[in-house]
Amino acid sequence: METKDIQKLIDFISQSGLDEVNIETSELKLAIKRYSNAVPVAVQTQPSFIAPAPAMATPTAPQVAAAPIIAAPVAEASNLITIKSPMIGTFYRSTGPDKPNFADIGSDIEIGKVVCIIEAMKLFNEIESEISGKIVKILVENATPVEFDQPLFLVEPV
Repeated sequence: METKDIQKLIDFISQSGLDEVNIETSELKLAIKRYSNAVPVAVQTQPSFIAPAPAMATPTAPQVAAAPIIAAPVAEASNLITIKSPMIGTFYRSTGPDKPNFADIGSDIEIGKVVCIIEAMKLFNEIESEISGKIVKILVENATPVEFDQPLFLVEPV
């Protein structure tokens, strides 16, 4: 991992709201922890006699994998259910800027319907609903980073 890649990672983490990230490979051990507004970085490299990993070919088209979402009740007094992010990545409401959104406020959704896409490591993961109902509120702006278990949508179940 080069210095510019580490800097890009630090910038992404500082924007995402994550407090701690640990990455360990055969060549590198990286721990990033956030304390208030500062992001200290500790990098420890292994001896240089380790052979580099073979380069992987970049895909020509984005790969799409279906990932189930996690739905959990918001509060006992409320009948709304929260659809949460099943992974860390970038939240997208549609497949492109000129394409229609998967779900809008007032949209009826069913089990298995795609509600958004989360891009993680250049893979576009379709997030499918595990509940049926009506979208009441969208809690995340389009093209913004999301964390694991972060609330994305509020749904009124049918």
